[in-house]
Amino acid sequence: MSVESAQRIRRERLPDGYQLRILDAHHHFWDLDGDGHWPWIQDAYDEDFFLGDYTAMRRTFLPAQYRAETAGWDIIGTVHCEAERSRSEQVEEDDFLQTLSTATDGRFPVAAVAHVGFLQPDRDEILAAHAQRPIVRGIRSKPVISRGPGERADGPGTLHDPRWVEGIAALAHHGFSWDLRVPSHHLSEAADVLSDFPDLAVVVNHCGLPLDRSDEGLRRWRDGMERLAALPATTVKVSELGLYPNRWDRPSNERVVRETLAIFGADRSMFATNLPVATLTAPDVDEVVDTVLAGAAGLDAPALDALFHGTAARVYRIDLSSLPSAPVPPEDPS
Repeated sequence: MSVESAQRIRRERLPDGYQLRILDAHHHFWDLDGDGHWPWIQDAYDEDFFLGDYTAMRRTFLPAQYRAETAGWDIIGTVHCEAERSRSEQVEEDDFLQTLSTATDGRFPVAAVAHVGFLQPDRDEILAAHAQRPIVRGIRSKPVISRGPGERADGPGTLHDPRWVEGIAALAHHGFSWDLRVPSHHLSEAADVLSDFPDLAVVVNHCGLPLDRSDEGLRRWRDGMERLAALPATTVKVSELGLYPNRWDRPSNERVVRETLAIFGADRSMFATNLPVATLTAPDVDEVVDTVLAGAAGLDAPALDALFHGTAARVYRIDLSSLPSAPVPPEDPS
């Protein structure tokens, strides 16, 4: 990763004269030397992590590290997505993020997607506490999933659990969006559930996680994405294209980006780095941006604006006029 690499990508991938401004719609911060607790990073190692070995990201990751990873790009602001901080510290995560935001001119992050367990007894109290934090714009609460397409997930916490679905309904009271994070074999089930909430702003995480890139797997993914795209309040994050085990398949990733944009359109898609998770598979952020731009080849300036900052600003209610462009090194005239 280098400033020169970013310059080359802009020169090769973008229309002449176009300034790429990025509102990163999904990433994570954690401070392993501070007061918070991130059990999945600091405690027992999860051998079943969906991308494989995640030892490399078991380190503090804060705005300074984020800026180093994104050097050379005009990052005007970011949206933080809950990072599985201890579930006894759900509101404390908001306050941690607000402190980081204040220290970075309101940009890193400018908004946050918080967490609440839809089955926890104090769900409504936690939602109300999140609503008192202006930085919080949405909620991510993951349903219990099956291990693969041949299995059905039933019982508490699944998409088939009426009590868990009540948690989705509870978001509307606070005007929160819901970040949907399930692997591709659950997308159609999610669309069935969400058909009862046509006005809820839903953000599909990570291109719907098409982890199975076989013909059948992509057919299943495409069907689920099309069903979700039929719900007009649903958008998608073009992010996290990595595969197990720690694998980056550039041709397949470009195809996923291209088909995601064809299904949702740029005005319902938002670019995200998913830092620091993305670099478990991608070599660096330059490769992530280059892959997305290659998959988005042919988009004009308004569509690129939507993909790289406009959609995220609209969905997460961010005033772009408050986010000045970061200085980007000038092109080398030689």
